[in-house]
Amino acid sequence: MTLVDYLETLWVKGFKLPDEDIRFIYFGKKLTNADDWCVSFAIETTLRLKRQFDGSFYISLLELFHEHEIKNRHEAKRLLTVKNMT
Repeated sequence: MTLVDYLETLWVKGFKLPDEDIRFIYFGKKLTNADDWCVSFAIETTLRLKRQFDGSFYISLLELFHEHEIKNRHEAKRLLTVKNMT
């Protein structure tokens, strides 16, 4: 699923991120050179753990995934478990 599709899915489900957050999401994607799946997973994790969009937490997740060279959702979930972030 592309990032655009994921953000649209959130919108349809009633979770409407403001334009400022959307711009920040794309900033984080570019900053960490993350793939769409990784950005979507970081958003999903941020919303699940923080109950709202928290930009600094979202960026820290993207940086963590980048640092550990995470290649898929399974690896990302495993890393979050190891870091006690689930």
